[in-house]
Amino acid sequence: MSGRNLLLVEDDESLAFLIKDSLDSAGWSVSRYPDGEKGLSAFLSHSYDVCVLDVMLPNRDGFDLATEIRKFNQSVPIIFLTAKSLTEDRIRGFQVGADDYVCKPFSIEEFKYRLEAVVRRGSSEKPLNGILRVADSILDLNNLTLESAGVSTRLTHKEAQLLQLFFRHPNKLIERDVFLKVAWEDSGFFVARSMDVFVSRLRKYLQPDSRLKIENIRAIGYQMKQLDVQK
Repeated sequence: MSGRNLLLVEDDESLAFLIKDSLDSAGWSVSRYPDGEKGLSAFLSHSYDVCVLDVMLPNRDGFDLATEIRKFNQSVPIIFLTAKSLTEDRIRGFQVGADDYVCKPFSIEEFKYRLEAVVRRGSSEKPLNGILRVADSILDLNNLTLESAGVSTRLTHKEAQLLQLFFRHPNKLIERDVFLKVAWEDSGFFVARSMDVFVSRLRKYLQPDSRLKIENIRAIGYQMKQLDVQK
């Protein structure tokens, strides 16, 4: 079945077998590798529609593996499976480009539902196009890049989706729910927390441009202000 190739990097053989057996019966083609180095090699050698990564892996941990994957592919969905359930671990997962974060132990049925949800969101993403300019920054939606006062940054599809809202509506207050629906189609607490992580990342990307500032309007939403800088 096309569009159902999954990379599973998990060193727990029993859990890996359980996941693979369950997903195989659901129409997925699962390729499993036991450590981060082999997982990265497989990713660079084959085409996958989803990557499911354990965090605590031999040779190269899941966070580092996801970082490397994002260097080569900005759009492939990444789901972490891990026993690291602290808020800072979850936040780091989203910072390195995860689309979901599933804590062990977990229900296989719930995992399958979340996997399908991630794939569904990815397939429904509309192609981005156009070039938007605000202050000293240029957002190139065709190539998923941001040039902020001469500093260029490669963006993920989700980052570009969120930035285009700011660039199309400078100085306008955009409600939090709008961002959540655009990028996640959800408004749960943890999804909202991941939204904050993404906005913090966008602020960092825009730092070179002293004329732009993203402000958090508490409990309401966000606003990208275009400032007049005296020289």
